[in-house]
Amino acid sequence: MATKDGIERPTGARWWKEVGWRHAVGIVAVVFAVFPALYIVSAAFNPLGTVASTGLIPQHLSLENFSKLLANPNRPFGRWYVNTLGLAVGIAALQVLFSAFAAYAFSRFRFAGRRGGLLAVLLIQMFPQFLAIIALFAMFSRIGDVFPWIGLSTIPGYALILLGGSLGQVWLIKGFFDSVPRELDEAAIIDGCSPSTVFFRILLPLIVPILAVTGLLTFVGVVNEFIIGNIFLTSGDSKTLAVGLFGIIDGDRSNNLGVFAAGALLTALPIVLLFQFLQRFIVGGLTSGAVKG
Repeated sequence: MATKDGIERPTGARWWKEVGWRHAVGIVAVVFAVFPALYIVSAAFNPLGTVASTGLIPQHLSLENFSKLLANPNRPFGRWYVNTLGLAVGIAALQVLFSAFAAYAFSRFRFAGRRGGLLAVLLIQMFPQFLAIIALFAMFSRIGDVFPWIGLSTIPGYALILLGGSLGQVWLIKGFFDSVPRELDEAAIIDGCSPSTVFFRILLPLIVPILAVTGLLTFVGVVNEFIIGNIFLTSGDSKTLAVGLFGIIDGDRSNNLGVFAAGALLTALPIVLLFQFLQRFIVGGLTSGAVKG
């Protein structure tokens, strides 16, 4: 059927075959994604805070679960929050910086072992970090005997473990570096700039989109990291949000649901705020780094 603008619009079975099924898939995907989020929100504001009393729409609204979470001295949620945010911001900044250094070298310089180094970085990324958990545990147990401040159940020691993945974003950032014309580097060097000046003053501002994307991915990864943290962080004051909230729900999976949901909402808050702040960079950064690499 032709519309007023002269464009023919499909109708009936043809519309369903060409367009309609996509809407159906989109609706199913949205429902699938929104359902658990609504359930957590409902549980957080449900004053009873139990599995049996929680539904998609709470019968009564209350901040009691938030009060229980923040007021219990046996669960130092504020300390967990500070630990997690400090780790996430610091690890994200250092990982992005180190990955940018490596990506700059792989993109702009030609040296022996360059191709092998790139392949090695890619190969290492295929293996999750927790495969080395036994070796890391034994290593930091002995390190803690000499330097207690970076041993087991310490934030600096846990940060060192997380920094072991500092080159995890090299391929994404390298793809963005490759899209920047080399003539900019050559012109800057002719003007007397050193390689470090070229990197910090000229190239780094041009790749802000991919830095924002990789920083956000790393931030979310640190906040959500649980497996290694649950093994290394055992004392109450050294735990992160993921480890601490698991202890809450693991203690009583039925009656602590509301408190756990309240903590989950507060945990998601900095991620949402950071995403909103970096939103304008995310789509362009991901597509450019993937397509131009």
